[in-house]
Amino acid sequence: MEQLAWDIGETAHSLRRAFDRRAGELGITRAQWRVLARLDHQPGQRQVELADRMDIEPITLCRIIDKLEEAKLVERRRDPSDRRAWQLYLCEGAAPLMKRLQVLADDFSAEIFGNLDPAEVERTKALLAAIRSNISGMAPRTKASA
Repeated sequence: MEQLAWDIGETAHSLRRAFDRRAGELGITRAQWRVLARLDHQPGQRQVELADRMDIEPITLCRIIDKLEEAKLVERRRDPSDRRAWQLYLCEGAAPLMKRLQVLADDFSAEIFGNLDPAEVERTKALLAAIRSNISGMAPRTKASA
């Protein structure tokens, strides 16, 4: 079983690196793409909430947002319920890039999963979901129980 966790991690690493190379062709990093995709699916998120969802430090997200804002892809708006907070939205100029990124992601998926049996892909997705569920249900370990 220990080898399975290693294999999953190595596969995820390979996927990330390959996707980084493809996204780089469009002049964007995977981190920037992740921000854009999350804002496309859920506009108006606060910076601090998005950083938490992405599992990155708020200052790291701030730097990513700064670059996306400079490129006129993302805009910050004051949160009407909290003047100290910023909500994030895609700019109109992000739409063409989002379409290109979707095509890139679709082509990438077709290339790496296209020769696999669709039933096995669905079974793998279910197994990975079960693994994530097991992980999320794990109780934190304390020093006494380690």
